[in-house]
Amino acid sequence: MRVTETVEGEAARVRKIIHIDMDAFYASVEQRDHPELRGKPVAVGGSAERGVVAAASYEARKFGVRSAMPSVTAKRQCPDLIFVKPRFEIYKAISRQIREIFAEHTEIIEPLSLDEAYLDVTENLQGIPLARDIALRIREKIKAETGLNASAGVSYNKFLAKLASDHRKPNGQFVIAPEMGAAFVETLPVGKFHGIGPATSAKMNALGLFTGLDIRNQTLEFMNANFGKSGAYYYWISRGVDERPVRANRIRKSIGAETTFSTDLDDFDALVVKLSPLVDKVWRHCETSGSRGRTITLKIKFADFEIITRSRSVPAPVGGRDELERLACGLLEIEMPLPKRVRLLGVSLSSLQVGDDAEPQLTFGI
Repeated sequence: MRVTETVEGEAARVRKIIHIDMDAFYASVEQRDHPELRGKPVAVGGSAERGVVAAASYEARKFGVRSAMPSVTAKRQCPDLIFVKPRFEIYKAISRQIREIFAEHTEIIEPLSLDEAYLDVTENLQGIPLARDIALRIREKIKAETGLNASAGVSYNKFLAKLASDHRKPNGQFVIAPEMGAAFVETLPVGKFHGIGPATSAKMNALGLFTGLDIRNQTLEFMNANFGKSGAYYYWISRGVDERPVRANRIRKSIGAETTFSTDLDDFDALVVKLSPLVDKVWRHCETSGSRGRTITLKIKFADFEIITRSRSVPAPVGGRDELERLACGLLEIEMPLPKRVRLLGVSLSSLQVGDDAEPQLTFGI
């Protein structure tokens, strides 16, 4: 990549960003470890009536099976679907192996989850001139050491690198050079933009914005007026511009836990009993990581799958497990009596800080 970006009239060195995304990670691990599952539609998750798909193999995806889909729906769409219980400790161990491979090339690694990460290889530890060659070496070593396939996207910013990694999945690699960026985005449906969910996509469509080019044809003032703080971000990515750095040791925005009940509940005391182990999980992570937060969010999913969240922010970080439970129960109590029976509860803590270093964060549910 030799073309340079221009920032405020000054030439800036082009960054080299790689987005690595493991292919159907959980399901691929299960197929690797259980040869009888290879070539078959596999879903990692609970097969019970109220279970949810955590991951689906590519064979299952052909039938429309997707992560976060209710297991009943997945089984209806793919009658031959094989459910496998998740083994998160195994997935975490493999993820650590993969990150060690990343670390052979750069110290600037931003993990997004167990199975994907951004790498800034503008200056890389092995002195390899082309980012595409670094991505290829990483994918080859992941395959050799874990037996799993990874896809990679290479570009001059994070937004385009992630688009590129999706472009040749599975087990593929694609480069979006600076001279390709704007043209690549202009035909892209807004629903395919990373960071634009169904609600925002529908709002854009209602405003006549269906592709990257449609957004690019709008003024910054129009985007800000209709999309608030996100408007500028959409305006610039439609032009192939994304100045976000790859953030090593990225600060986590929230810590959360949730559970789906075997039967729907609407009794306050019964729901409080279900909240207690969720509070335990969240506080255990706080203790382990040294994180503390000021915003408590309660997530409620009703029997008809409607979801509501209720949040409360306190002046000082929550100081203990009992305080967290009291605040979470208080949010639940305000909603009583509930209009419908509940199938899922979740608790999260955000506006996180570590020690005395506070960093304001957005409040959101899990």
